[in-house]
Amino acid sequence: MTSGKPTPESLPKEPLPRLLAVMAWLRDRQHGCPWDIDQTFRSIAPYTIEEAYEVADAIERDDLPALKEELGDLLLQVVYHSQIASEAQVFGFDDVAAAIADKMVDRHPHVFGDLDIKTADAQTVSWEARKAAERAAKAVSDGSAAAEASAGALDGVARALPALMRAEKIQKRAARVGFDWGTIGPVIDKIEEELAELRAELEAGKLEQAKVADELGDVLFAVANLARHCKVDPEVALRATNDKFEKRFRYIERRLGEAGRKPAEASLEEMEALWQEAKTQA
Repeated sequence: MTSGKPTPESLPKEPLPRLLAVMAWLRDRQHGCPWDIDQTFRSIAPYTIEEAYEVADAIERDDLPALKEELGDLLLQVVYHSQIASEAQVFGFDDVAAAIADKMVDRHPHVFGDLDIKTADAQTVSWEARKAAERAAKAVSDGSAAAEASAGALDGVARALPALMRAEKIQKRAARVGFDWGTIGPVIDKIEEELAELRAELEAGKLEQAKVADELGDVLFAVANLARHCKVDPEVALRATNDKFEKRFRYIERRLGEAGRKPAEASLEEMEALWQEAKTQA
């Protein structure tokens, strides 16, 4: 950075250079913000995830002004990570932008080359094939022939993804190499099998939490598999159900409130009756 304290007038006028300059100044050891200076990749990673969810929330609510703002917040996270990397002389924002542009060109040979791909499904197959080739190439560049041989179908599925989303991605990867049922029937049978195992564990009377958690995890994994076979995003489906539950429960609270009462003061039967009433509301 140049010497002297920055002013709004001293910043570049073009939006992207201005944003990059703002972040560089926030991290400046002499004139920057103490909080921003203290941050690391790890410390701001949760904010990056949070901003991505807020983008999704704005889209879900069809709130375009909010979407513009949330996309800006998400872009700031990319700039933030890039600035930290630049200070460590590992890579910079230009490297990030160049790498993703090159990747998009490489993965769309039907747009930037001569490959003929007519449908979205065919493009998905091509996309995944290229991703697999990239993973294999990365295994080679990272080490040895052993690393290449050990590259598996599930490599690259981030552990930090929400559990339902990660389950779906793992299952999709396995399905691409043939480890999948061809119809929905066996998928539903698997859910019933896992539920039976969970029920048996609960009815055993010991209630060993580790075993219960293991069986419940199997149920959730099987349900995520059903969502995949139904071509339903389990995260989207569960968010919608969360919203539906919240709306109906707030109806219960409102109706009880009209009588000067709270849910804790009502019986389960009363609340169930109001729940059924809430289901009939628009």
